[in-house]
Amino acid sequence: MEEKGKRGSERWSAAIGNLSEMTSNLDSLQKLLVKKAVFVDDDTFAKASLTSEQARTIKVLEQRVETLERELDNAISAAAHARTEKRQAEAAQKAAELRAQEVTRELENTTRVFELHMEELRAKQLEISKRDKEIKLLEAIIQTLGGKGSHSSDE
Repeated sequence: MEEKGKRGSERWSAAIGNLSEMTSNLDSLQKLLVKKAVFVDDDTFAKASLTSEQARTIKVLEQRVETLERELDNAISAAAHARTEKRQAEAAQKAAELRAQEVTRELENTTRVFELHMEELRAKQLEISKRDKEIKLLEAIIQTLGGKGSHSSDE
């Protein structure tokens, strides 16, 4: 892509050089005609007029080429700036995606830990419930035995 731009730039430079040389030649010819020519025939005058008009056209075209070159340089700079911004945006998006994945992993890990704690709490609750039933059973046995014991001592 850069090579293509260099070739185009070289061609423009060569064209501008040619136009400048032609302008210089035409100026020299015009000066020579002004100094040396006293009378010219219609054909020579027409050619000189054409040359003069071509010189003016060349000057306008040179200015247009310079304007287009500036516009091209500005467009190239803008494109480079846009590419840089795009790369930065892509990098920011990638970083955001990685952070989202990291947060998702953290949430999944927290969920697993929570589930393990819940299982542990349920197991403890079952154990407490089981011991509570055992205690109530033992209390009932003690009351039954205690009731018989105090009942038999009363007889």
